[in-house]
Amino acid sequence: MKKILQKLFEHRYLTQEEAKTVLEGIAKGRYNNTQIASLSTVFLMRTISIEELCGFRDALLEMRTPVDLSDFQPIDIVGTGGDGKNTFNISTAACFVVAGAGFPVVKHGNYSASSISGASNVIEQHGVKFTSDNAQLQRSMEECNIAYLHAPLFNPAMKAVAPIRKDLAIRTFFNMLGPLINPAIPTYQLLGVYDLSLLRLYSYAYQQNGTKFAIVHSLDGYDEIALTASFKVATTHHEKIYTPEELGFARYTEAQLSGGETLQEAMHIFDHVLEGTSTPAQRDVVVVNAAFAIQVIHPEKSLEECIALANESIDSGKALQQFQKFVALNQ
Repeated sequence: MKKILQKLFEHRYLTQEEAKTVLEGIAKGRYNNTQIASLSTVFLMRTISIEELCGFRDALLEMRTPVDLSDFQPIDIVGTGGDGKNTFNISTAACFVVAGAGFPVVKHGNYSASSISGASNVIEQHGVKFTSDNAQLQRSMEECNIAYLHAPLFNPAMKAVAPIRKDLAIRTFFNMLGPLINPAIPTYQLLGVYDLSLLRLYSYAYQQNGTKFAIVHSLDGYDEIALTASFKVATTHHEKIYTPEELGFARYTEAQLSGGETLQEAMHIFDHVLEGTSTPAQRDVVVVNAAFAIQVIHPEKSLEECIALANESIDSGKALQQFQKFVALNQ
């Protein structure tokens, strides 16, 4: 690790193979916490390269606990995290809205490293027990249209660095890796990034492994469609900037999307969205992210159709029903 750190401190980049070897070393406990924290800090000071990102990804996917949910052709909806906005669990709520609309979802998530509530926090708070049992995950997909993969159960390196990420309390390159290492390797992905410079990186990585994707970024810095500003969407075929108004939404403020000061507050917001009792801002931001996810699966559908499907999932109670079934099944 000393040689790797020296190379990075000299403003040089790792090769794909070097990056892969480093991640393997982290997973096998070869480095101490200070070395790992130093490595993480480098990627706060400069952008990760395509070779580094793909090398880290390759190592984690090779070492993962495999999950076979390919028959369902599912989608994952995820943000890189680390945008510093402390929103409520927008992408997680959108997952259940998409599942309620009839589309299979395999959500890959973790505890929060830099905000009040991560996906695993809010799901565990409802009494869900995480599992890596393939039969149980298959059953969850069949009965609830969704399965949840808690990252540390599937990636030893993620588990090894969890305390360091928590202590740093800021984004690290592991935030960038999370969306690329869903152990089920989903067919589709809606990814939110906190920085426009990451659009090209992820586009390249997804094209490498054949994932059908859309990458979204709110131009005021959110790693999701926040409806607080214009936002950019990039797919395999095109890139486009949208305004909230052209899609029929109001423009909201950062305070209206807050996840609150406690995990309990974040959990209640999440519940209210699925129950259809949230504020218009909370509902709309979940609906718009769910709509773009549906369009990744069915690009022939217009955004208006996809928005209508997401709204119907909430209004009909199907999103809430899927969540309730999911909780009951995974106690």
